[in-house]
Amino acid sequence: MFSSLLEVARNSPFRGPLTTTHCEPALPAAEIQGMAASAVPVGDSCEFGSPKYFALCGLGGILSCGITHTAVVPLDLVKCRLQVDAEKYKNVINGFKVSVREEGMRGLAKGWAPTFIGYSLQGLCKFGLYEVFKVGYSGLLDEETAYTYRTFVYLAASASAEFFADIALSPLEAAKVRIQTMPGFANTLREAWPKMVQNEGYGTFYKGLVPLWGRQIPYTMMKFACFEKTVELLYKYVVPKPRAQCSKGEQLVVTFAAGYIAGVFCAIVSHPADTVVSKLNQDKTATIGSIVGKLGWAGVWKGLGPRIIMIGTLTALQWFIYDAVKVWLRMPRPPPPEMPESMRKRLEAEEAAKSK
Repeated sequence: MFSSLLEVARNSPFRGPLTTTHCEPALPAAEIQGMAASAVPVGDSCEFGSPKYFALCGLGGILSCGITHTAVVPLDLVKCRLQVDAEKYKNVINGFKVSVREEGMRGLAKGWAPTFIGYSLQGLCKFGLYEVFKVGYSGLLDEETAYTYRTFVYLAASASAEFFADIALSPLEAAKVRIQTMPGFANTLREAWPKMVQNEGYGTFYKGLVPLWGRQIPYTMMKFACFEKTVELLYKYVVPKPRAQCSKGEQLVVTFAAGYIAGVFCAIVSHPADTVVSKLNQDKTATIGSIVGKLGWAGVWKGLGPRIIMIGTLTALQWFIYDAVKVWLRMPRPPPPEMPESMRKRLEAEEAAKSK
């Protein structure tokens, strides 16, 4: 599978131009031929689209999602409690005050273990498989079509990746919500997991999978497509010099800005489903219909403010860490896709014909 993906990647519009300028000493002919065969630009640790490249992308996803989601556990805890008990937790500030008064500062860290493990697994699939599907789907199209409809490629690749990522996340998300929103149920993952299995069976870990897909797939589609397009627009209209002339630090600043913009939209499109997931995992007798009927249209938007802050910051940091990992591991970091030469010449010819 990966050998065919590698061939597709070598012709992908998302690959970008190869870097050929270097200052290395002359190499023996055999080594030069080996380098040409592998097509790894000098300075890169792997070839774009190779198994090593996809594996390192997965590692970047583990670090970006695991670290960031764990860092915002206190805000996530208050957000979940706002969603499931709006009468007790009036707003974000009140939610923090009540939580600290009842459980102390240490209580704000409840659910950190399932958060770290669950979102690390989700990040592995989300980022790693996104790169796989992006290359694979672009290979189904010719170069010009892949460029013209690149946004649809981003949307399809991210949705496919998130489908599998949520299967990995769902059991840990269920345990996290129980720990955070059911006083007295459990304080740790080691305590919650066997209790959930004993009381309800393994099926309870996937009870919230469908609404989790409903929350995460639109979120991830927006996260990746909006990010990719925002990066293009920032370099085209905002950054005063071409990407190739920007330092790696400047490129990471653009990554962070594009990530935050994408995160705000992510939070909005996925919030109603997020509320339903929290309610489902809190009440084992509830259904999607009963929750929506009870909360109403206004109720499913409870907690949107803190979630915009949380998801905006979190998404920006995720993209920053992911891109920084690529820099650290010397991975290929292609620029935003450019119009294929064949397409540019064709359009110029058509424009010239019209002007005659």
